[in-house]
This record gives sequence, C-alpha cells and structure tokens, in this order.
Amino acid sequence: MPIVWIILGLLALFALLLLSKAIKIVPEYQRLVVFRLGRLHGTRGPGLVVLIPFVDRGVNVDLREFFLEIPRQDSITKDNAAIAIDFIMYYKVFDAATSVIGVSNFAGAATNIAATTLRAVVGDISLDDVLAKRDEINSLLRVKLDEVTERWGVKVTNVEIREISPPPMVQEAMTRQMSAERTRRAVVTEADGQKQAAITIAEGNKESAILNAEGSKQSAILTAEGERQAAILRAEGFSNALNKIFEVASTVDEKTMRLQYLDALKQVGASPSSKVVVPMELSGLVATFTALAEAASTNGSNGGGGQG
Repeated sequence: MPIVWIILGLLALFALLLLSKAIKIVPEYQRLVVFRLGRLHGTRGPGLVVLIPFVDRGVNVDLREFFLEIPRQDSITKDNAAIAIDFIMYYKVFDAATSVIGVSNFAGAATNIAATTLRAVVGDISLDDVLAKRDEINSLLRVKLDEVTERWGVKVTNVEIREISPPPMVQEAMTRQMSAERTRRAVVTEADGQKQAAITIAEGNKESAILNAEGSKQSAILTAEGERQAAILRAEGFSNALNKIFEVASTVDEKTMRLQYLDALKQVGASPSSKVVVPMELSGLVATFTALAEAASTNGSNGGGGQG
C-alpha cells in the first residue's frame, strides 16, 4: 500500500507539472509567442492559453512602452567642434513575433544603433544649430532610429536629448556671449527708460507752454476788453461834457460871450510868447466895441445939452 500511494503522488506531481507547462495566463499588456518543435507557431493572448507540454514553448513579450538611456556619446559637429550628448529613447513593441525572432538583445543593439545614428546626425549640423535646435535633432534621431528598429518589430516613439556638453572653450565663449547679451539688454532697457522719461518731460513742457499761452491770451483779451471799455467810457464822458457845454453855451447872450472872448484875449496878451495868434473874429469884436463906445458918447452928449 505505501508503494501505491507513492506512485499516485508521483503521478499527481507529474500531472501538476504538465498542467503548469500546458496552461498559461497572458495579461492584457503581454503576448505569448508560441514555438512548436522549434518553429514559430503564432502569437497567443491575452487570456488563457493552452500549450502542448514538451512540444510547445512560449515566450512572453511585453507590449508596454519602455525607455532606454543612451550613455554620453562624443561626436564631431559639421564645423569640427567636439561635443558630448546623451539622450533617452522611448520605444514599444508592435510585432511580438518579430521582436523575438528578429533580435536577440534589443537593448544592446538599440544602444549601438543610437550611438552610430547620433554621430551621423550631429556630423551634418553645425555647433550653433546643435545648441539651438534640440527639437529638430530629436525628431531626426527618432525617424532614423525608427527606420532601423522597425525590422525588429519595435517602434521608436520619442527621443529626448538630456544634456549637451560643448568644449570648455565654447562654454567660456557662450558665457561671455550671455553676459554681453544681458549687458546689451540692460543698456537697451535703460535707454528706453530715458527715452520715455524725456518724452514725458517734453509732453509736460508742451502742456505747460500751451497752458501759459492760453493764460497769456486770456489775460491779453481781458486787458484789451478793459481798455476798450475804458475808452468807451472816456468817449461817452467827453461826449456828455461837450453836450453839457453846448447846452450851457446856447443859453448865454452875445454880450456875455464877447466879454468872455475879450477876457481870453487879455490872457493871451499877457503871455510871454513872442507870437500872438489873432482870430478872424477880432475885426467884428472891434467893430462891436466901437459901436458901444459911440453909443455911450452919444448918450453923454445928449445928457449935457439938456442940463445947459
């Protein structure tokens, strides 16, 4: 009986071993490449896959995206400048069977291909373009690497340059250039500030001059208006005075006017001036006084005869 139990146990263990070899559970992100007696039989999965023990052999292939770090590579640019570049390559398997039978060590093969491709790409570009056009270099590397890895059932999805190390002399020149550029920007900014300040001051002076001119204009207008009003008032006063004189003169009799005229002549005669202006009316005035004198004389003679 013990021998029977031992045999049954061995059979059960063998059956479990066969089951483990025959039944495979493939996750969604993997595929199982089946080889039957050494020949490619196909790709299975995901899910439950049954194999023939000791006849079929399965190889798991991961379909997720992976990255591969390419170590720093020394390259020579188109203008003979030594430069060191390291980058990262992202890839994923799109054909599981080809990726198994096409290449044995994809990581090693991809690293060597990436280094060779990088040197070829950088050799056709000048140093300035290498430093300034990373995106273009990334795209060019991705296209060239993808052309090679496509025959292995692997697609290069992206390439990213991590660091570019130019020679020390170039780094020093770049530092000086950066310092000069910053100095230039500072000078330009300062000049722009001075320009804006000068414009602001000029605009202020302009506004001040305009306000001063407006003030002078208004002052002149007010002064002229005042003088005009004063002249009008003086003219009106003079006109009123003349009217008053004319009104008073019209009420004075002829004898009074002649006496006033005689008084004026007396004052003119008392003047020290050597020249005397005799008005035309003097003859009439003399005739008047002569007539008055004759009348007085006649009156005197008549009075004397009566008394005798």
